[in-house]
Amino acid sequence: MPLAGRNVIVTGAASGIGLATAQRFAREGANVAIWDLNEEGAQRSAAELQASGVKAIGSRVDVSNRKSVDAAVEQFHAKIGQVSVLVNNAGITLFQPFMETTEEQWDRVMLINLKSMLVCTQAVLPDMLAAKWGRIINVSSSSAQTGSARMTAYAASKGGVIGFTKSLAQELAATGITVNNVPPGFVDTPMLRNEGVAGLGVSVDAVAARSPMGRPGRPENMAAAIVFLATDDADYITGHTLNVNGGRYSS
Repeated sequence: MPLAGRNVIVTGAASGIGLATAQRFAREGANVAIWDLNEEGAQRSAAELQASGVKAIGSRVDVSNRKSVDAAVEQFHAKIGQVSVLVNNAGITLFQPFMETTEEQWDRVMLINLKSMLVCTQAVLPDMLAAKWGRIINVSSSSAQTGSARMTAYAASKGGVIGFTKSLAQELAATGITVNNVPPGFVDTPMLRNEGVAGLGVSVDAVAARSPMGRPGRPENMAAAIVFLATDDADYITGHTLNVNGGRYSS
């Protein structure tokens, strides 16, 4: 197994893309921490991973709060070990006409989607620098690449994630640490089903039918790309945006 012995943190991993990613890492032999505001979901998912024979913990973590993140890293060190891989996946969406977007809504999106990049990455980088090996994979969005009406705050935050990835990758390139990002396209997740349908005003299937492949992506599609970027096969890839969007955006 290519990731046996690696220790991984996946944020926002109680469901959707994060959960699929945590499950894929576990199948590849990695030990995994599931961070999420949904503590019950995180712990339930971690228990399922433990049954596969890897170390796994589930924790309630506010990824925009440094004290919360630092406490979770301490728990990780005590129960699993040093951090090898960080997947910055936690995020929220916002479907709102721009002129109706409040400062409070804007700030919340930026806290969770963008400030979390600073807080979580700074918390784990010392482990990676000491090991001279590390992988940071950020989940951005194709909405930041194409633009998306009624999603200006969300797309702006995810555009920041792409810029964060490129800049940090250059800064860390000589250290043995790579930094990449995966911008999902239209992926069928609980968040999309719960919030996207109301925000878009049409069904998930109707939107998917208009995409080049005519169907939504699956969380497992994103997980496969994320896990690849964490392997030694990807050790000469950094600062890269790996599009996984069914043809919605080409670069």
